[in-house]
Amino acid sequence: MATILLARHGETDWNAEHRWQGHTDRPLNERGREQAEALAGRLDGTELEAVWSSDLRRARNTAAVVPKRRGIDLRTTPELREVDVGSWSGLTKSEAKVRSPESFAHWKAGYVGWTGGETYEQLSERVLRAVRRIALEQAERPVLVVSHGGCIRAIHAAALGLDVHTYRRLRPVEPHARLSAVCVEDGRLTELCRTGDIDELVARDQRERLAAARRPPTPAG
Repeated sequence: MATILLARHGETDWNAEHRWQGHTDRPLNERGREQAEALAGRLDGTELEAVWSSDLRRARNTAAVVPKRRGIDLRTTPELREVDVGSWSGLTKSEAKVRSPESFAHWKAGYVGWTGGETYEQLSERVLRAVRRIALEQAERPVLVVSHGGCIRAIHAAALGLDVHTYRRLRPVEPHARLSAVCVEDGRLTELCRTGDIDELVARDQRERLAAARRPPTPAG
């Protein structure tokens, strides 16, 4: 079983202005940089196998603080990018509502309102593919994945056995730089762990791996 720690990137200027970013590559603002440092501090006592992030700057720069303290490489992939919001990139909610009230109502119901870009199903497919591949490559310790609000919702939904539209209606987007975790076993996301329970999840993972290492080998034949 693999343990994947998840964190949303730190804040950007467009986050502060409540603008959709999608694939637009905005940098962290001052608050976002502080959040990245706080995330790294939160993980100082946790042994990590690897650190992965979206290739967009806001995620990459949030994640980079963690491996810099440990001497390990940061690995990036476009599969962990936020959903492509197409025609809504750069808009606020009020601007999108004025531009197309019907499309905005469709988005409020949990679906896509923009034109162009991606659907939430397309987002989920590529993000979950990346998470399963990362879990398969994991060796002995948890892996940190720094991504985006839409991506983390898709991962949480899969761990709970929900479709992404239902989960979006039930839960708000994750706060910036807050940790959560999922477990992956045989390619299936099997457990969702909120912030307060992460230390116990990591400790349990370490206990199970240690116990497995101590078991005598099964006789052949």
